[in-house]
Amino acid sequence: MAEKQRRKPGETREKLMTAALTLVGKGRHFASLGIREVTRQAGVVPTSFYRHFRNMDDLGLQLVDELGLVLRRMMREARANVLQADKLIEESVAIFISHAQANRSFFLFMAQGLAGESRAVQEGIRSEMRFFASELANDLRRLRLVDHLTDQDLDMTCDLVVRSVAFSLTDLLGVSADDDYQIEQIRKRTTRFLQLIFVGAAHWQSAG
Repeated sequence: MAEKQRRKPGETREKLMTAALTLVGKGRHFASLGIREVTRQAGVVPTSFYRHFRNMDDLGLQLVDELGLVLRRMMREARANVLQADKLIEESVAIFISHAQANRSFFLFMAQGLAGESRAVQEGIRSEMRFFASELANDLRRLRLVDHLTDQDLDMTCDLVVRSVAFSLTDLLGVSADDDYQIEQIRKRTTRFLQLIFVGAAHWQSAG
């Protein structure tokens, strides 16, 4: 009893979220997870789940919030490392792949959620992607890379960039985490995709 009383607030909540990610990392699809399975993985009784989450969708939305923190750390790192505009794409892709490798279960959850059965989780992830695209647009304005584009066309360009990077997750998560050769090929291919997008954007004439 004394041991339970010494638990920090939120410890069980964190255990449940970690348990769900652990199961996803082992190959389970988040949409197929049940409360009993998650609580068993976490080592807590099933009734404790409802003290922290209403249902699995609610747990999924909390994971989306945590994913958002990972993405924001990624953005901060990219901004700190990109001092020259011509390095923006290469550095950003390298940082994305590094974070995806370091937080593999989170990004597996993201890939599953985008095509999953839970509309709440799917919309939560899409909201994070829209935020990411908005921040990218702000950075491009700050670097004055695409001043000729209207705000609408710039937003569409950044949305295309984020969608392309998210799509590359399928390839990245489909190879072994220690397959350096394949990971490098994915890095090069993703970088090339984004370069082609920006070449097109550079020559795009926004309607007046």
